[in-house]
Amino acid sequence: MIKRILFLLLMVQINAHAIRKDELKTGDLIFQNLDCGPMCDAIEAVTKGYNNKPFSHMGMVYILQDNIFIIESIGAGVQLTPLERFISRTKHAHWVGRIRNKYQHLIPKATGFALMCEGMPYDDEFLYGNGKYYCSELIYDAFKAANNGKPFFELKPMTFKAPGAYDYFPVWQQHFLQLDMPIPEGALGCNPGGISLSKKIQMLGLLE
Repeated sequence: MIKRILFLLLMVQINAHAIRKDELKTGDLIFQNLDCGPMCDAIEAVTKGYNNKPFSHMGMVYILQDNIFIIESIGAGVQLTPLERFISRTKHAHWVGRIRNKYQHLIPKATGFALMCEGMPYDDEFLYGNGKYYCSELIYDAFKAANNGKPFFELKPMTFKAPGAYDYFPVWQQHFLQLDMPIPEGALGCNPGGISLSKKIQMLGLLE
């Protein structure tokens, strides 16, 4: 009961709609503030998402026989995760985005592509087109494939520095040092915040 009251107060504060779980549709995108530590903080600092929210992870809804799953790339790589497990990772509210009506015809092919990627490794190198996927990269490629190979979302030069800063985030310096590779500053890529700002998505509100 207390959790429900706090959720409603949050809704009033940000003037958002509540989206029930049974209102989710295959192809919906869920944006998450993952709270995974300095790396998530660095991702969130680079691009603020819809309504200036800090998003560090995202996935795509897939409904199978009334069971709700999230197609995502996290940890070991691309996987199908039950919704309850997905939302249990963080105490923060989850934002739901829906592909606009004129593009809904792309969803079957996009989800089909993402499902075929199940088992592919996580892209800890953050390099587009290297046969691995980080979370938003999977969504980008899924909708690109559904759009006959034409970009649906947008790739932009990535940065691993804080806005207005000269130095890289220490967490990125350590990460790429362990991988024994240069930091791919300026390489094309995407992130959850950037995708949440796309005009091709209607942000519906917070998942109840």
